[in-house]
Amino acid sequence: MNKTSSYEFTVIVPVFNEEDNMQRLEKELSEFALQSPLRTCVLFVNDGSKDASLAGIERICSRHDNFFYISFAANRGLSAAIKAGFDTCLSPYVGYIDADLQTSPMDFNLLLAHAPEYALVTGIRVGRKDSAWKKVQSKIANAFRRMMTGDTATDTGCPLKVLHTDVARRIPFFKGMHRFLPALMLLEGECVKQVPVRHFPRKAGVSKFSMSNRFFGPLADCFAYRWMKSRYIRYDIASDNL
Repeated sequence: MNKTSSYEFTVIVPVFNEEDNMQRLEKELSEFALQSPLRTCVLFVNDGSKDASLAGIERICSRHDNFFYISFAANRGLSAAIKAGFDTCLSPYVGYIDADLQTSPMDFNLLLAHAPEYALVTGIRVGRKDSAWKKVQSKIANAFRRMMTGDTATDTGCPLKVLHTDVARRIPFFKGMHRFLPALMLLEGECVKQVPVRHFPRKAGVSKFSMSNRFFGPLADCFAYRWMKSRYIRYDIASDNL
């Protein structure tokens, strides 16, 4: 039996070479689970880490009954890790957070307050602690994405989101699509809520983002979204005799 079915909320944590953050992840995620308004579990998705991250995940899961993991055979990227988490968990609600802990698990409580009403509740990073150059890249990419997709999301790169699991499983996913969750929700006719959350500097490990995957990649993905939008299949069944 999939143990996540015993919980109301699953926190997905994609992990790629984050061995230096494992101790903080265990501490902050376990503290959040105790204070969450919903019965909460954690699902690590090891994205083919080449360091000791998997060993750290296994040790953490052995110490907590509500911590679980799946592990890829090879690195497949953030979108694949998030999709694998969506596909694996059986709780009614699912969220995700980056393993770098530049956002706080405690701020899930801010998002969960709106989860019953919205299929996607996404954070907006307030007082970002990134470099000026990284902020400029994000600002340009977000503006171009809004122009191409028609969504009104302010900060799609915020790695703190809560979704209805059944909707999360329906939306199409391919590489880079984690940045387009609000736009994908619009295709499904669902409502999105944005909530301000805190942002912190990275304390350990190394960022996996570069100019190519933070700026040029998302720009190319916008055209992929436009192509998909024009061919997206959506329907409602009026009646049946099943």
